[in-house]
Amino acid sequence: MSFAPEEVQAPARDAVLFRSSPVRAFLMVFAALLVAYLAVSPVVARFARGTGEPWWVTAAQAVAVAAGAAGVYTLSARGSLPTWVRVSEAGLELAAQDSDPILLEWRDVAAVVIRRAGLRTVLEVVPGDLDTVHPVQDAADGAPPLTDTPRGPAFTADLSQLWPTSRALRRELEHWMLVKKNQPVRRF
Repeated sequence: MSFAPEEVQAPARDAVLFRSSPVRAFLMVFAALLVAYLAVSPVVARFARGTGEPWWVTAAQAVAVAAGAAGVYTLSARGSLPTWVRVSEAGLELAAQDSDPILLEWRDVAAVVIRRAGLRTVLEVVPGDLDTVHPVQDAADGAPPLTDTPRGPAFTADLSQLWPTSRALRRELEHWMLVKKNQPVRRF
């Protein structure tokens, strides 16, 4: 079981926390599916020559379908794993998909990439050297997932359910990468 960000002392006072929010993910998927169902229902009824059901039956069906699909998405294996990123003057802390948190000081970060992978937004943090990665607490589950990139091995995190949004995280990372490393955050 990973540590919650509240259980880990922030490395600096100016730390900004970004964490996965299953409630926000549920509400976003629910709202999108509800609107889509309600927008398409009159078109389908017109082509089917009307079903004769009152409007509230269609609304109840829309709520049931949207709630069911949003619930399945939110409770899916990837969606239910907590992820958090904390950015501060001291560095970048990352706990992805229920891993133990790690700390990378800015001088140890070689590159930060935020990219789209299908419908997901993915963060890749490339350390200059894997030996410079600091575990934040006593490690039990291990570090966040690693992937091979052209820039070297990178820690990855799914940012799809992050709150505040991945755009806000990108702005915060860009600020510190420019201040500390004079490098931009790459987008692909």
